[in-house]
Amino acid sequence: MEKFMDKDFLLDTETAKKLYHEHAEGMPIIDYHCHLQPKEIYENKKFKNLTEVWLGAGDRYGDHYKWRSLRARGYEEDSISGPYDDYQKYYQFVESMPYFVGNPLYHWSHLEMQRYFDIYDIITPKNAEKIWKEANRKLETLTAREMMYKFNVKTVCTTDDPVDSLKWHQKMNEDKTLKTKVRPAFRPDKAINVELSWFEDWVHQLESVVGFPIQSLNDLCEALKQRIAFFDSMGSKLSDHALDVVCYRKATYEQANEVFLKGMKHEPISREEEDMYKGYMLVFLGREYHKYGWVQQYHIGALRNNSKSMLKQIGPDTGFDAIEDAVYMEKLSALLGALDETDQLPKTILYCLNPRDNYALTVLAGCFQKAGIKGRVQVGTAWWFLDQLDGMKQNMETMMQVGLIAQSVGM
Repeated sequence: MEKFMDKDFLLDTETAKKLYHEHAEGMPIIDYHCHLQPKEIYENKKFKNLTEVWLGAGDRYGDHYKWRSLRARGYEEDSISGPYDDYQKYYQFVESMPYFVGNPLYHWSHLEMQRYFDIYDIITPKNAEKIWKEANRKLETLTAREMMYKFNVKTVCTTDDPVDSLKWHQKMNEDKTLKTKVRPAFRPDKAINVELSWFEDWVHQLESVVGFPIQSLNDLCEALKQRIAFFDSMGSKLSDHALDVVCYRKATYEQANEVFLKGMKHEPISREEEDMYKGYMLVFLGREYHKYGWVQQYHIGALRNNSKSMLKQIGPDTGFDAIEDAVYMEKLSALLGALDETDQLPKTILYCLNPRDNYALTVLAGCFQKAGIKGRVQVGTAWWFLDQLDGMKQNMETMMQVGLIAQSVGM
């Protein structure tokens, strides 16, 4: 009788076993889109218990996949993402495990126990205390860095705001004992989302970082140029954009500047104005990335903050986002085309959150290739809600059908 989820899990043929165990398994991990905390890596954080590393520390920062499933079970919010007894948080997750069958959480959770802690028990309430004690014992030595070393993580790129000091990256650059490269990725969403209420406050934060007033769009662009140069000096080689909806409409500087000024005054901004401003900024930023030889990443299609009551209660990025269904290929084509026309289109990776868009995005990427650059524009790996077996298979099969999977940079 085969063991439950043994080393050959999902490897159904001898060829699959050979390809994985003799080739893929030992290869280094290069992760250029992650949400790890640079401070935790630099300080080589020692986690106090399994709950902190597995579910979150009670500060509304943790695993959204697990949180969403626990909410569906009807638990109180504080027992999921907030301040609550650590063991009780852990136990209610274990208690819910049978209800996760059919969801990748069931497999992920067992793989995490196996590969990090050498615990091969089926996770049930009956052995919850045993697993808790054994995992916590392993966490005495399994620190943040040791977790990365255990899986041969060669490079990770964190997502960092332009106003970030990158002080932890600086410290890691100087730390000769760190075996994993940790590089910042430039995440300028707050400079682009002119329609949001916190735009003006963020611009003032940027002012304090660059040391001059930002009173026009030219000033903003100059400030972003300085920050891109700084990120580059710190080892950054890529940007990371959350384009929930792709916005593009060709605009003059004067038109885009007018929208910028409206954003600074908290005045209403029409969809047409949003398209003009965001299109102008994405072209400007793309040209800057090209100058530095960076790669730009577009993560497209999240419908954010769907529960307004929970947004007020615990804030954004806590597991209340969904999949957008807006049509955007024409605008994305125009945006990439505007950069391509002046030969300033940087290497680009496109991710979609709606599986409907896999074929259209992969075919569009093939329209913007260039001699001498392999896969200049390409589709990224399955992302977020698609980062599961069916989503990954569809993503790879689409690449094979209408693209070149052999040119994929993978993840």
